[in-house]
This record gives sequence, C-alpha cells and structure tokens, in this order.
Amino acid sequence: MLWIISEQMQSPRVTTPEPPWKTRKSFSRSTLGGQKGFSEIDLKLEMVSQDALRRTLFPLGGLTKDFVKKIAAENRLHHVLQKKESMGICFVGKRNFENFILQYLQPRPGKFISIEDSTVLGTHKGWFLYTLGQRAKISGLREPWYVVEKDGTKGDVFVAPRTDHPALYRDLLRTSRVHWIAEEPPAALVRDKMMECHFRFRHQMALVPCVLTLNQDGTVWVTAVKAVRALAPGQFAVFYKGDECLGSGKILRLGPSAYVLQKGKSRSRAATEGPSDGNGPGRDPTP
Repeated sequence: MLWIISEQMQSPRVTTPEPPWKTRKSFSRSTLGGQKGFSEIDLKLEMVSQDALRRTLFPLGGLTKDFVKKIAAENRLHHVLQKKESMGICFVGKRNFENFILQYLQPRPGKFISIEDSTVLGTHKGWFLYTLGQRAKISGLREPWYVVEKDGTKGDVFVAPRTDHPALYRDLLRTSRVHWIAEEPPAALVRDKMMECHFRFRHQMALVPCVLTLNQDGTVWVTAVKAVRALAPGQFAVFYKGDECLGSGKILRLGPSAYVLQKGKSRSRAATEGPSDGNGPGRDPTP
C-alpha cells in the first residue's frame, strides 16, 4: 500500500483540485510513530538515512491503510480489498515454512528440552526453524509448549509449558550500533547517557516504555519498564519519542529471563535461611 519514490521521479497526477491523498514530501526525520496504521512504515523507514529521507516522496501522503482500502472500495478495486495481510515472509507464500527452509539449509537434528527440569520431550530437524515465543510442535504431546531459548552449538531448543511462562519474559537487551534517523543520537541521550522513550520490535505491537543507556561504541542497553514477551536476537528494536521515530538497532544480546531471575532469588533465599526440618525456616534439624 505504501509507495516510496525518489524526488527526481514524476509525482502522480491527480484529477481533483485538492485531493486528500496528494503527494507529501518528508523534509526531516520520520514523525509517523503516533499515527494509527503507521507502525509498519516505521519498521521500514527506521534504517533510511536522513539524506535519503529528505528526498523521499510519499504519494499516499498521511493516509492510513484503512482509508486507502475505502478509496479502493469506492473505485471497485476488489482485488485490493480481497488481498490478505502478509503476516509471514512474503516470498514464501502458502508453502510450508519448515520445508521451504530445509531446501536451503541442511537439517541439524536436536532435542526439545524442558526449561524447568531438563527433561527431553522430543526431537526436531533444526534449531534455526524456531523463533523465541512460538509454539513448538512436539510429536506425541497434546499440550502446548513454547520456545524460550535455543542453543545453536548443541542444537537444543528449550521449551516451557505455558504461553505466559516467565521464561518467555525479559526486560533487558543490548542492540548493535544504533542507526539514528537524524544521523546523531538525541541530545538528551548524549548529555545524560540515559533517556526515557518507547520501543517496539514487532509490527503492530504496542509501544513499550523503556530507558536507553548509551555505550561508547554507539550501542545501547534497553531496559523495559515491564518485562516483554518473546524478545529475540536478530530482531530490530525501533525507538520512539512521542510521535517521532528516532531510529533502530539490531538486538544482539538479551538479559536473563524472569524465570532465571526467580530461580536466582529462590536459591539466594534458601542459602540465607539455611537448612530446615519443616518446623521453621533456618532451624537446625534435631540430632
């Protein structure tokens, strides 16, 4: 639905005096973050340089996808209306994803392992076929299990038994060197080395409040105010300040999951309390 053309190309002709969909030029950084329907645009523009963005024309102007579909309906462009949203890899189409990937990568059999007790639950054809947060199809098991960690060296995929399991939630990540649309970090981040803003890493997800910590190499630590489900290395964290899309960085590292932190607290509490015979915390057993 979105066309992006260079300034040198001819603008689309219009037949009405002042159509609501006239071409709009972007003079500076993207400011589409707060408008409904623009999250997918942000996730494309956040890697565009400031020089290129200044020379970009948007023939659809500020229209949302819903309004463009309304125009299509009024003009009987039914093939546009009937086209389904693309939620996966566009060029794969309706083919089975696993079969498609295995045409290009050799299978690397591994095990599905429970994150809770290290029980081997089944086998798979390759850890690269799974992403964090997705449901794992484990042969012979009726209840759902979800991918929480992957070991690319051993080929193991660790899974948890609930979609809201704490092993799926993290509040800390580190990105690659951030690409700032304005070609430099925000002044507040440079001055204070920390800055409050929002981020997202998937199309259409709600913006997450966070604090950025700037590192000397241009990378940032992102601390979410609340733990987020299914963060995954390789995805891009896109940053926003108000309605402005600031830029993005590729997720390189993740902090510990809520499950790991809970286990650490439990061990620390047990060590502090000492052994117990069931008659009270920290009480020595009777000889």
